[in-house]
Amino acid sequence: MGKIYVFNGPNLNLLGQREPRHYGRQSLRQIEDELQGMAKAAAVECDFRQTNHEGVLLDWIAALSEEDFLILNAGAWTHTSIALRDALAGVKVPALEIHLSNIHAREEFRQHSLIAAVCIGQICGLGKQSYTLALRYAIDALRPVAAHTEEAER
Repeated sequence: MGKIYVFNGPNLNLLGQREPRHYGRQSLRQIEDELQGMAKAAAVECDFRQTNHEGVLLDWIAALSEEDFLILNAGAWTHTSIALRDALAGVKVPALEIHLSNIHAREEFRQHSLIAAVCIGQICGLGKQSYTLALRYAIDALRPVAAHTEEAER
């Protein structure tokens, strides 16, 4: 069975202190702890990462395998990075775009996602629940793959 990766982009290390009216009061670590608990209960592996360096994120994406699943909060790179869009298009990994705030109800420059077209879906505006709903979806998405693999091995 593949692994679930949760990649976080720039400034998400500041969650809990940066603009709490948009992003909430929980830290990224608190969100990670909750997701790790959910993953453990579902018996799946979850790798949670954050970077403020775009090239690092691109390298992480390039290293994913077809059996994996990506939950991506690209932060500001959602609206600016053609390189990120191309990296996602270049791998055969299902990616789910997430945001804590509702990007469609914010400043005009935040309302367009360059990565939406290469993601299987988008969850936004639900605060930390954007992460938990995405993880539930990823767990369900990986289960049919695991069941099919187990049957083939018999």
